[in-house]
Amino acid sequence: MSGKVSIFGDNETQKADLAYVRGVMNQPVLSREKELELANAWYKERNENALHDLTKAYSRLVVATATRFRHYGLPIGDLIQEGNVGLMHAAERFEPERDIRFSTYAKWWIRSHIQDYILRNWSIVRTGSTSAQKQLFFNLRRLRAQLANVTTDNLAPQDRQKIANILNVTVEEVENMENRLAGHDLSLSSPIGEESNEDWVNTLIDQNPSPESEALEEYDRSVRRHWLEAALRQLPIRERQIIQCRHLSDAPLTLEQIGEMMNISKERVRQLEARALRKMKYHLARNIHDVKDVLW
Repeated sequence: MSGKVSIFGDNETQKADLAYVRGVMNQPVLSREKELELANAWYKERNENALHDLTKAYSRLVVATATRFRHYGLPIGDLIQEGNVGLMHAAERFEPERDIRFSTYAKWWIRSHIQDYILRNWSIVRTGSTSAQKQLFFNLRRLRAQLANVTTDNLAPQDRQKIANILNVTVEEVENMENRLAGHDLSLSSPIGEESNEDWVNTLIDQNPSPESEALEEYDRSVRRHWLEAALRQLPIRERQIIQCRHLSDAPLTLEQIGEMMNISKERVRQLEARALRKMKYHLARNIHDVKDVLW
């Protein structure tokens, strides 16, 4: 109990979070059969009671994952809330006919949402956007602690090289992330120097695009997203899964990995992928002139 108190604190909001966690952890664990029954009821019938039971049972995954990331200095309640958003996305996208447990599928979405939230809120400066940079952010402290020859505040060049090799990033990226994690955000209202009366905010130039440019860019994204989703819907489920795993995932799978997951050969996956891409290209070429009519 002492461990939970140190995580959640003593104020009323944190006490409410702790009460929520206790309730979640007391939820019964679903059997594989019951999980599949609920997933099918939601997927095929849009049964909201089934969705509620499914997500409620696996809210424990959200709590467990959020607790793992509590050392980043963000409120545990916020991490849990973001993890619940990931859980709902998992339920919305889960396809029961795939030979995978919902709990396994949901873990990835929960972790991804929590990590993205941490990256957005850990610092006012954007810490990382690519998959490699995210991996570097969340693993640098652990790898640094494992290096026995770390005796100073900064990593030695050979240690940076080791970490770069492990995480498949450059040494410069390791050094930059090390500096970011060691630094602190400064107020823009603070003076530039001890003898200066000018604040940092006065040196900034707004590089953001205009509202009009942002609106046009968002419209373009919505058009592309609309047609991509329309093209995907034309594909058989297996081909759609291959395209999603190969081209629309933050961590794309190899042909061999997809083959093992679907119990088919690597060459067969390649053939299905090529056929699916041809179908999508044909669908887009045939319908692209109707974009505005469909959207509006």
